[in-house]
Amino acid sequence: MVRCFACLLCVGLSQSLHSTGSDLIARLSWLLSCCSPTGVPRCGASFTEANKAFQIDLNSNANCIWHIQRSENQTIRLIFSYFKFNPSSSCETESIKVYDGPSSNSPLLGQVCNNTDAVPVFQSSSNSLTFLITTNSVAFARNFFVSYYFFSPETTINNCGGSLTGPNGTFTSPNYPAAYPEFTYCVWHIQTTKDSKISLEFQDFFLELDQKCQFDFLAVYDGLTTHNGLIGKACGVSRPTFESSSNVMTVVLSTDYANSYRGFSARYTSILPTPPEPDTSLTCSSDNMTIVLSKAYLDSLGYNETHLQLNDPSCRPVTTDQVIFSFPLNSCGTTKKDEDQSITYTNIVTISESGNIITRKKVVQIIAKCIMEKNSTLEVIYVTENNIIQNTTSVGRYDVSMSFYDSGSFSTPVLESPYYVDLNQTLFAQVSLHSSDPNLLVFIDTCTASPQSDFGSVTYDLIRSGCNKDDTVVTYPPLEHYGRFRFNAFRFLRRAPSVYLQCDILICDSEDTNSRCTKGCVSRQKRDISSYTWKTKAVIGPIRLKRDRRAAAHQESLARTDAEETPDPQRYSFYTLSLVVLISNVIIVVAMVLKYHIKCLSGSGYQKIQSSY
Repeated sequence: MVRCFACLLCVGLSQSLHSTGSDLIARLSWLLSCCSPTGVPRCGASFTEANKAFQIDLNSNANCIWHIQRSENQTIRLIFSYFKFNPSSSCETESIKVYDGPSSNSPLLGQVCNNTDAVPVFQSSSNSLTFLITTNSVAFARNFFVSYYFFSPETTINNCGGSLTGPNGTFTSPNYPAAYPEFTYCVWHIQTTKDSKISLEFQDFFLELDQKCQFDFLAVYDGLTTHNGLIGKACGVSRPTFESSSNVMTVVLSTDYANSYRGFSARYTSILPTPPEPDTSLTCSSDNMTIVLSKAYLDSLGYNETHLQLNDPSCRPVTTDQVIFSFPLNSCGTTKKDEDQSITYTNIVTISESGNIITRKKVVQIIAKCIMEKNSTLEVIYVTENNIIQNTTSVGRYDVSMSFYDSGSFSTPVLESPYYVDLNQTLFAQVSLHSSDPNLLVFIDTCTASPQSDFGSVTYDLIRSGCNKDDTVVTYPPLEHYGRFRFNAFRFLRRAPSVYLQCDILICDSEDTNSRCTKGCVSRQKRDISSYTWKTKAVIGPIRLKRDRRAAAHQESLARTDAEETPDPQRYSFYTLSLVVLISNVIIVVAMVLKYHIKCLSGSGYQKIQSSY
């Protein structure tokens, strides 16, 4: 009996010390039933008891059959709450097969094997059931914990299982906070809105404590079935949390005949998905521009293809599984701009509601640019919301964005726009490359400032050909997929309120030691001999001075004060009359002075001087 006593200890005697005397004796009888008089685990047996729980220990080349039968016309529920096969086995070489009847020739209810992702539970259609365990020739200690009980299907337990819908809700174990009933098997199906996930938390949780959760347990499944998708199993006094991968989840509570506790109180909530990044693309050719938007991105904004328009609203998209604008460069309101060595064609997709008096949705613009430069095409597209540049993306092989940061640690991006700063304040800018390729290097070749977002007016160079052109500019060494620099804030003369930055970004192969990205500052004559993999532009802004914001607020306050003041008609008439009297008096005085002056002149006359001849 030494091995049988060891078997008894391993199965869970230590977890049953809190049991009452009668419960402990019953639990001991359950465990002792798995051993023969010689202490060797039985290979197969027949049971007629109303309920039983036992551990099975097998090694290689086993082929054992267990029969469960009872004279009463009841249903059997069979639970394999713990199973451990040879880890290298397959379902063909090792398995548990469960049959709905008195022999292995009865209909097959199901199979348990090494890849079973569930807590297997089987239910017979009559008062008999058979299961067969087969193992392969590999020497390995297989362990199984099995329990069964007979029950009448018409017997129901209050508040046991059901369907839960809606964005959130609560449910409890039967009789909570009193002890849950014996032989409880409850199944809750939870379903929330489409495209959401489910988070399940427990305000209170107390089931029978067992290291392997073999007696009383809670099982949570990712989906509407209990046959696969097991997220986890719990027992004891912990407060577990679970999260599904979709909008459906199944929760199962299973208890045996002894040691009932207060159970649990649970709450589920739906988790809405994070809005996707702008999923857009731009393709440019020598004579055509194609803009593609995903329907998922439009859905995330609360829009569809009917809310889109180009500069020329008469140009409409083609809708399939995507929304596609494709048009010649010289049509659909496309603007053309000639520059020193390039021609830029720009069009804007505006996403907004139309026909409504009010709206609570963001106005989104997707700005697409085709830059024809040196017999090549550069494709630039970026998204703005309510005239705020949210993300700047060069669509092609790589994805690049640029942002301001609040310090030189570059840990917290500045999200406000416009970005209000103090004059001469140090500003930190970072260009980020979003790519899974680790062998890439980002280099900031040129950065130009302008008071206009289209950079069509006066511009000022901060960086040119990798050389710092402003005394306050400091560039940081390349770091993985980041290019960084800092400079002191300034403003343009003639009271231009905003400053925008546009940077030319080069992306090189980091393994190429002779690439343009490794050369740093070079003269214009040497630029063409250096290599780079890709080139793009990034735009960020606007920057404005804090004092301009205060001045604007002050002017607005004065204007509001003037508008609220009502003129006094009597005061206005008095001022007008006084002014008229004053002007009349001035005219009279001037007339009298002129009259006196003329009189004096006429009285003096003149005499002709006689000639001396």
